[in-house]
Amino acid sequence: MARLTENAKGVYVIAVTPFADDGALDLESIDSMVDFYEGAGVTGLTVLGQLGEAPKLTAEESRRVVERVLKRLDGRLPVVVGVSAPGLAPMSELAKAVMGEGAAGVMVAPPWTIRTDDQVFAFYQSVGETLGDTPFVLQDYPLTTNVTIAPAVIERIVRDVPNCVMLKHEDWPGLSKITALRAASDKGGMRRISILCGNGGLFLPEEMGRGADGAMTGFCYPEMMVGVVEAYSAGNPERAHEIFDAYLPLARYEQQQGIGLACRKYVLAKRGVIKSPALRKPGPRLSALDIADVERLLARQAVRLQEIGA
Repeated sequence: MARLTENAKGVYVIAVTPFADDGALDLESIDSMVDFYEGAGVTGLTVLGQLGEAPKLTAEESRRVVERVLKRLDGRLPVVVGVSAPGLAPMSELAKAVMGEGAAGVMVAPPWTIRTDDQVFAFYQSVGETLGDTPFVLQDYPLTTNVTIAPAVIERIVRDVPNCVMLKHEDWPGLSKITALRAASDKGGMRRISILCGNGGLFLPEEMGRGADGAMTGFCYPEMMVGVVEAYSAGNPERAHEIFDAYLPLARYEQQQGIGLACRKYVLAKRGVIKSPALRKPGPRLSALDIADVERLLARQAVRLQEIGA
């Protein structure tokens, strides 16, 4: 498999981790999930992300998930693996293992312990040195890490850490950050790296308009992200917004703190992508009223999609 580069674009969907009702890994559902994402037209997969319930997996389970995904894809699509850890040693160990299996690159979020600009830069400089020639994604997700990374700091990292090839941008919404980074690369102040965006795709049309290359996030209908990115790339932003608007009510509902992932897994199970909607404990379950909300949104979404021919 080719390695991740600054030219990456499209939709790298954040994959869920399927579990059986008893909390055991469901490897067969990993196969059906991979087939589903590929059929939806995604460009690549990202596994072991926060909404892949990575912190709930053992080190051995993490390797098994990556191995199964890579085996199922058999090189047809690139796979990025989240390797964030409190220390560099476990991060390095997992990165070496997954790259040896055929991953295209890894993703690293900053630890919550760092605060200053110099600390952020020093951390990613150490990450670059530790990973060697492994390309990595800088995950900028202040809503969960509580680490704010200014555009000037990202510029400095990109200039001095050559194996940083992508920014996973999920500030809230942080549109001005995309604008600043694109201006910096246009002026030659830094390399132009890939920028893929998160936050469930809630700001994807605007992010594409600011110069993002696509999405790296999850949603129970990845078709939305694929449709938006393809329409923008074809020079048709109005169609991109039309597609986005049709899915927005469900995407908004899925972004709730707490039950959001349970909602995503419920719909994926309903669509036959995974066998069970179970989250590994501790994790919420949808109430009967939650399910009624989702079913109403699904019905209204189906009508709207038919109206716009999507």
